[in-house]
Amino acid sequence: MSPLRKLISLCRGAALRLKGVKVKPGLVTYGAPIVHLTKGGSIVLGENCVLCSTSKANFAGVNHPVILALLRPGASLEIGDDTGISGGSFCAAQSVKIGSHCLIGANALVTDCDFHALKPEGRRHNSDISDIGCAPVVIEDNVWLGANVTVLKGVRIGRDTVVAAGSIVTKDLPEGVLAAGTPAKVIKVLKEK
Repeated sequence: MSPLRKLISLCRGAALRLKGVKVKPGLVTYGAPIVHLTKGGSIVLGENCVLCSTSKANFAGVNHPVILALLRPGASLEIGDDTGISGGSFCAAQSVKIGSHCLIGANALVTDCDFHALKPEGRRHNSDISDIGCAPVVIEDNVWLGANVTVLKGVRIGRDTVVAAGSIVTKDLPEGVLAAGTPAKVIKVLKEK
């Protein structure tokens, strides 16, 4: 990494710390991420994370900066060591945990909530957040989410799994598989247990 890139990343790491994000050593940034913290909430970035918020550093095309957002007081978002993210959005109303050594492809979305209630009254303005479905998301170590993957509430993705580009994950996926589709289904075992 060039001395200028290192200095820019150090400054962005310091800016994230000032906002309340817990940043472990070695953060690398390309462009500035968007961060939203809530009262009592926690965002943790592991060692040597890479946040790519610009297409200049990812030729797959990043549609927007990395977004790290807590939606309710006390929510938590944790990104493990040596995980790389390209223009991904992470929205936690309860808990989103991403393991170490993960690859998060361009424009992926990981969320633990529905954002809006199913009942029509007050849906647009979220007047009653108790009716908004939420469940924690866990993505284990060494998972690769391809470009434009969506991971919805309550999902656990097992270690070493690959989710093909454009897939929507609505249910748990085991470790060591290739999954694809809408909704995502296992199409191949990548490693024998």
